[in-house]
Formats: sequence, C-alpha cells, structure tokens
Amino acid sequence: MESKERILSKAEELFMQFGIRSVSMDDIAQHLGISKKTIYHSFADKNELVDAVIEKDLNIRQHDCKHCSEKALNAVHEIFSMMENLMEQFQHMNPVVVYDLEKFHFKSFKKFMAFKNQFLMDMIRHNLEWGIKEGLYREDINVDVISRFRLESMMLPFDINIYPPAKFNLASIIQEIIQHFVYGIVTIKGYKMAQKYSLQMKNSIQKN
Repeated sequence: MESKERILSKAEELFMQFGIRSVSMDDIAQHLGISKKTIYHSFADKNELVDAVIEKDLNIRQHDCKHCSEKALNAVHEIFSMMENLMEQFQHMNPVVVYDLEKFHFKSFKKFMAFKNQFLMDMIRHNLEWGIKEGLYREDINVDVISRFRLESMMLPFDINIYPPAKFNLASIIQEIIQHFVYGIVTIKGYKMAQKYSLQMKNSIQKN
C-alpha cells in the first residue's frame, strides 16, 4: 500500500501551491504516479484527506511556535523569530487555501480557527505581557484589546479581496503587517531591539 505519509505530503504541497478546491484526487494520484483507488485505501474521500493535511500542518506550526518561544532572548526577539519562520513557511503558499477551507471544508476550518483562537491567542498574550514586563513594550498597552487586534490582523494577508494573490506576495504582506504592529507597541528600548533584529533578518534573507 502506498505510504500514507507520502500521500499527505504531496496533497499538502499541491493544496498550498494551487489551493484546495482546484486540486482533485485525480491530480494527487497523477503527481504520485499511483491510481486514485490507492489513495482511497488510506483516505475515504477528499474531506478526510484535507482534514489530515490540516491536522498535520497545525501540529507543525504549533511545534514551530513553541520552538521560537523557547529560544527567544526577549519578547521582541520572539516576534522576529516567528516572523522569519512564517515568511519561510508562507513564501510559496496560495492564500486562497484559507478561503477554500472556510467555504468547502468547514470541519477542517473549525480546527484552524480553534488553533488561532486558543493557541495563537495565548502566544500573543504571553508575548505582550513579557514585553511589558521587560520594558520593551509600552506599559499603557491594553493587553486584551491589542492581543485581539493582533490575532485578527493575522488573517488579513489571507483575504484575497484585500490582497489579490496576483498582485501581492503572502510572505511580504505578513512581514509588513507584523513590523507595523511591533513598531506600534515598543518603547524606545524595544525600538532599538526591533531595529537590531530587523537588520539581522534582512541579512539572513539576503544570504539565502
């Protein structure tokens, strides 16, 4: 039997490149050089395959976020580490994926939203509280308001009506929005940190 992991990996690759709706089970089978029947031995239908892809992807993203947090030297460093990670992940992602999830695979979309509203919200709140405690973020920040603002601003790059994929690069939009957010909450001390990590990230990107 064809490796279930190999099917998952190819499906994820095609979904991220072309969107979910435009990729059929026949397309996946063709790219793998197998029959569609072979895929159905592992996944009952496309919904089940999409759900498995999203489950795997969210687990990876959660692991990556935790890794960035654990190695961060301070709150500003944590944000820039996560930004660099996100830019790498989304460099070649088609933003229509999120739209397709919501419209055609709502069970999987609910998992994505749970990840966003629970795990990511906790990460954001922790970062804001950490930055305020360190004196890197303004102490007058309303954590509840700004954490919700940041959470929702994370979804903007995936709105194809605001940022049409033909005109905008997803990774670049994410970078712009995160940097705009950071410079709006930092103190003078935090601003210097942000400038330092921004330059380091720019140099890292140029080397690659």
